[in-house]
Amino acid sequence: MNIILLGPPGAGKGTQASRLEREHGMVQLSTGDMLRAAVAAGTPVGMKAKAVMDAGGLVSDEIVNAILSDRLDADDARSGFTLDGYPRTQVQAEALDAMLAAKGMKLDHVIELAVDEEALVDRITGRFTCCVCGEGYHDRYKQPKVAGTCDVCGSHDFKRRPDDNAATVRTRMAEYRAKTAPILPYYDARGLVARVDGMAAMADVNAAIEAVLQARIL
Repeated sequence: MNIILLGPPGAGKGTQASRLEREHGMVQLSTGDMLRAAVAAGTPVGMKAKAVMDAGGLVSDEIVNAILSDRLDADDARSGFTLDGYPRTQVQAEALDAMLAAKGMKLDHVIELAVDEEALVDRITGRFTCCVCGEGYHDRYKQPKVAGTCDVCGSHDFKRRPDDNAATVRTRMAEYRAKTAPILPYYDARGLVARVDGMAAMADVNAAIEAVLQARIL
């Protein structure tokens, strides 16, 4: 199946998209990852993106759409995909519809990971990772079993993302409400939207998404 995961940064889209890829073969399509891959591969559209980024500019919808179009032509995308972080605006949603139609593909579901802003601030501002293996931790919910020592690799070095602070999270939430949330009615009118509690325990979020997918299959 082909689905979109919607929700503000920190809602868990990337985690769920990775799981769907691992368990169902639905390739995870993150615009950031696709952009970096296109630049690294030196594709024509990747070189356009690189020129814009090197000049300090923002990559246009036209370039992002072209990179996504190229990625959808890959064989693995034909087995199903999960879009993570795209579309962000109705203009992008309309462009995606046209793109998929031209390729004989369609969306099966749009799943929104609904969040509580205050709880999300708490979730994001408390997270940190191991510098060596990347294992994730949280001040409140997942401390290392031995203080100061990574459970996975034994490293004593940890880091926090500089933008994992309350002010940045609230700015991201405001941007999501202003630009991305309004595209939900666009998909709702076609009966594609399902809402999942993104603040639930991860196993419960997984189960809720699986229920949506199974209902679609039936």
